[in-house]
Amino acid sequence: MGKDYYRVLGVASCASEEDIRKAYRRQALKLHPDKNRSPGAEEAFKEIAEAYDVLSDAKKRGIYDLYGEEGLKGSSGGGESSDADFSYSFHGDPHAIFSELFGGRSPFEHFFGKGMDNDLDVGDPFEGFGIGGFPGFQSSFKTQPAHRARRKKKDPPVVHNLQVSLEEVFSGCTKRMKISHRRLNTDGHTTRREDKILTVEVKRGWKEGTKITFPKEGDETPTNIPADVVFVIKDKPHPVFRREGSDIVYIARVSLREALCGCTVNVPTLDSRTVAVTLQDVVQPGMKKRVPGEGLPLSKSPETRGDLVLEFQVLFPDQLEHGAREVIACVLPP
Repeated sequence: MGKDYYRVLGVASCASEEDIRKAYRRQALKLHPDKNRSPGAEEAFKEIAEAYDVLSDAKKRGIYDLYGEEGLKGSSGGGESSDADFSYSFHGDPHAIFSELFGGRSPFEHFFGKGMDNDLDVGDPFEGFGIGGFPGFQSSFKTQPAHRARRKKKDPPVVHNLQVSLEEVFSGCTKRMKISHRRLNTDGHTTRREDKILTVEVKRGWKEGTKITFPKEGDETPTNIPADVVFVIKDKPHPVFRREGSDIVYIARVSLREALCGCTVNVPTLDSRTVAVTLQDVVQPGMKKRVPGEGLPLSKSPETRGDLVLEFQVLFPDQLEHGAREVIACVLPP
């Protein structure tokens, strides 16, 4: 089940844009980390920001209403979006969204004064004050002397995992990630939402944990420097292999007879070939055998490859006939 953004904000699915904005304001004032120190408040603050980001945008809300979170985010577990190129991921900074609606990252002292009770249900105290959050916010922002202007701080990086298959790591690939971020208009205090395609060139042999940084692609507001958007390479689970650095591990299952008498195991490779590995010695359970140069490229030297490692599992029979038991007892050493 995906997230229920309407439940997160506490509104009905038929809520108007104004209802959604009011609901976000109420929740944000209760959960903002400057006022709410309880465990889980910061995560909840981010969750309501994501819910508002989706429901306040007509296109994203329409896709979400039809297909749910899975369809919105392009997951194979959900419905297919009618827009084949659309794939949503929350790249925004919850503090930037708060700042956009309230006109500052921490308006509590200015509006309520110090010592306000964190648990007080303030409803929507900004009703009637406009998007800026306070009377005269926009005009005061424009006319504020330069020497009194608050220095902008850069938001922390927005980090997302980028899953790649072992085949993609083996050959290299190009990933195109669609993001949606806010950009400052020429007037210096209002913003617009823009979609952008970020292209990640995954190089051969890149290790899990490799980071790709796109500077200042996060949300931009009058009070911040946009965050960097960072993608971190993560391996997709593979049905056949397990990755260990530049080596790939293959579980080779052999019968007890093959383990004792020798056999040839046909092993698949990442480039769709088959390697024949002949075993003449007795195979112990858990024994490993290396096939040099059949693993992944080394990230710093892609022409050199790691190894294909066979890890053996010996399959014992469930039962033996009486005659076979006697023969084995005579042949095997005590």
